[in-house]
Amino acid sequence: MAASIISVPGTAQAADPVKPAVQGAGAPAFEPRAGAAEAFGTFTGAAAADSTRLAIFLSARMSSAHGFELTTSLSRGNPPLEATIDWGDGTTETVHVSGSSELRTTHVYKELGEYTIKAAVADPVLGTSASNEVRVKTMGSEFTPYGPSRLLDTRSGTGTARAKVGAYSSARLKVAGNGSIPAGVTAVALNVTATNTTSAGHVSVFASGTRRPTASNINYEAGRTVPNLVIARVGADGYVELYNGGWEPIDLIADATGYFTQAEASGYVPKAPIRIVDTRYGIGARRGPVAGQGSFTVKAAPGATAVALNVTVTDPREAGHLTVHPAGQAAPTTSNVNFTAGQTVANSVIVPVGGNGEITVRNGAWASSDVIVDLVGTYGTDSDGAYVAVEPVRQIDTRESWSKGPWPAREYIWQAFSAGQEAWVLNTTVTNTLGAGFLSVAPDTNTLGDYTDKTAYPPARPVSSTLNWSKGGTVANLVQASSGNFGIVDFWNQGWDSADLVVDIFGYYESE
Repeated sequence: MAASIISVPGTAQAADPVKPAVQGAGAPAFEPRAGAAEAFGTFTGAAAADSTRLAIFLSARMSSAHGFELTTSLSRGNPPLEATIDWGDGTTETVHVSGSSELRTTHVYKELGEYTIKAAVADPVLGTSASNEVRVKTMGSEFTPYGPSRLLDTRSGTGTARAKVGAYSSARLKVAGNGSIPAGVTAVALNVTATNTTSAGHVSVFASGTRRPTASNINYEAGRTVPNLVIARVGADGYVELYNGGWEPIDLIADATGYFTQAEASGYVPKAPIRIVDTRYGIGARRGPVAGQGSFTVKAAPGATAVALNVTVTDPREAGHLTVHPAGQAAPTTSNVNFTAGQTVANSVIVPVGGNGEITVRNGAWASSDVIVDLVGTYGTDSDGAYVAVEPVRQIDTRESWSKGPWPAREYIWQAFSAGQEAWVLNTTVTNTLGAGFLSVAPDTNTLGDYTDKTAYPPARPVSSTLNWSKGGTVANLVQASSGNFGIVDFWNQGWDSADLVVDIFGYYESE
């Protein structure tokens, strides 16, 4: 495997000793919150008096992307009675319930969707019976590839008025019902680009009808065109909002590459980053820079419907952009990575695959540049990893007073997440940079107990990069981070100077 992507000469010395790890800036493990769907029905059957009435009560609480916890109780006390639970997917279960306590039973559905859970109980002594039911919908969502297709461009009036988005205001983008995107989508994968900027600022993308989060998705500077992949929750009205948190108006572009629905489609499988292309060394493509207006095709994941990538351009001879699209199709007008001459810049990409799992990368500049592609995950119809969006929450911020201070050079921050989730959708931002460098994100080989007992062994330094920065820059990039075997994710400062790190959580993938 080739050396790491670098911003300045000399930073690729991956064999140097790893310094002691720093925990995730003191932040506790993130615990997903489950939702509740409750129903309390009426009893059935005859009863001689109120004291002998029999009624069964049900309360269903979402416990995972595919599962529910059902609470069952009766209106009368002992003796316990046998109740039959029909989960609505062809499976049944017999449990013992009474009126003196609540019984909790969990069930995991193999497929996402809506189900009716029914419970019935009979008292053979009194000759009474009762039944009840509750309608539930699984919490997880699976992915459907789309496009790439441009949904928003304030420069041309696509999807909104033809005008810049004003300072501290939002552009509303219709997602559900836009083109062939159906109603009821829960989230959308958008490549959002801020351009024609005249001052510094940030962009936050969030579900319409919800509170604007403190988390941001893009940080931009005057005169720079900056993209970032966003997996955004969609509001109940089918819209998302793109908020300009800067002092001056900007233009915004949003290209869709897929959407999520609470039904069976394509599940996600995370991978520790795998380098599938590096034109500097002839990995996956011809050795040498990609010519201006040129392209290459690579087999990314046979059998997949889409892939999650981190795409980096380095040593470009002039300004331009990269477009990633399914192989065998004409290049769309969308873009994934925007760059200026001499800039090393990365961006996350979710893209449908063409025949035999191939993708094509096109250099939209008139001059050549080198390209690196890291595979971080796949979507497929045989996979069960369902996405659960959460209200964006800031998990790590080394600028805060409770943290351990700036992120030291050549060190990593480890962050424990709750068990059971295969991958996390994070937005990582590096700021207050004292020199050039790059960020690597990878699962840890230690357990939480290893760190607690101070017996953790420093993991191997990753060779892939997530984002690249220069001195004084603020750079963000989305990461679909595998949680590995132990639910711990490492964030590596691969530069020679300290910086600050901000990590925001937007959701996670779960297969049960």
